[in-house]
Amino acid sequence: MPVNQDVIITCALTGAGDTVGRSPHVPVTPEQIAASAVEAAGAGAAVVHIHVREPETGAPSRDPRLYREVVERIRETGTDVVINLTAGMGGDLVIDPEAPLRQLPGTDLVSGLDRLPHVEELLPDICTLDCGSLNFGDGSNLYVSTPDMLRTGAKRIQELGVRPELEIFDTGQLWFAKQLLTEGLLDDPTVFQLCMGIPWGAPADPGVLQSMVNMLPRGAQWASFALGRMQMPWVAQSILLGGHVRVGLEDNLYLGKGVKATNGQLVERAVRITESLGSRVATPDQAREKLGLRPRT
Repeated sequence: MPVNQDVIITCALTGAGDTVGRSPHVPVTPEQIAASAVEAAGAGAAVVHIHVREPETGAPSRDPRLYREVVERIRETGTDVVINLTAGMGGDLVIDPEAPLRQLPGTDLVSGLDRLPHVEELLPDICTLDCGSLNFGDGSNLYVSTPDMLRTGAKRIQELGVRPELEIFDTGQLWFAKQLLTEGLLDDPTVFQLCMGIPWGAPADPGVLQSMVNMLPRGAQWASFALGRMQMPWVAQSILLGGHVRVGLEDNLYLGKGVKATNGQLVERAVRITESLGSRVATPDQAREKLGLRPRT
C-alpha cells in the first residue's frame, strides 16, 4: 500500500468523554467549540469533527440547538473547513450486572433515527455512523448500534445527501459496513474511520490496522486514529498505509509528558509529521473532492 501523498487531517474537537476536568483546553460551550474549530482549521485541519456538551456541566449532549450554534458560529467566521457532526450520541447503555434488564444512570439509548435530528436540520458535509455494538471499556457500559438501527440510519443519511463517515471499532463492524454497501445503503466513495485502541475494540496494533485496510472495499477513502500517546505515531502509521489522519482533544490531551495540548497544537504536530514523510496536507477543497462532498457554498 503506497504512502498517501495528499493527507486529509481531521480534528476531533471535544468528544463525549470525561475529559473536561482533566484539561483546561477541552472546549465546552458552543462558542469555545467553534473557536477551537477555527483554530484547528487555521493550523491545517481540512475537517472538524464536532460533538457538543452541556455548557453548564460539560456533560455530553445531543441537543440540536447546541449543534446549530456551533455550526453557525463557525460559518459566521468565513472559515473554510469541512463540517463533520457526530451522530453517535444516543447509543449508551449502562446495565446492572446483577439485573441486566435494569438500566443504570449514564444510559442514553434511542433509535437510529432519533440520533439524527441535528443532521436533518443542519445538513453537514459529513456525519458519523457507528457501525456496530461494543463493550465500551471496563464495567457494564455498552455502545448499542444494531444492524436494524444501522440500516435505518444509513438509509436516512443517504436520503439527506450527507456523506456518512463509517466509524469502525472492530473487524466485524467493517464486515457489516461492507454489507450496507452491498445492499445499496451507502454511496461511493465510502468513507471509513478506523478507530483503534478503544477498549474493547480493535487494539492499536499496526498488524491489525493493516488487516482492516486489506478488508476495505475498492475505492474507499479512509483514515485512522489511536488514543493517548499513540495518537501521533498513528498519524505516521496511517499515512504510510495510504490513509488520512485524525487528531484532537477527543482522543488525546497531551503534546508530551505533562504538557497539555490545544487542538491547534495537535494539528500543527500532525502537519509536521505529514510533511516530514514527504506528503502534502490537503486543503478543504481537496478534501471535498476526495470524499465526494458538495462544493463549498
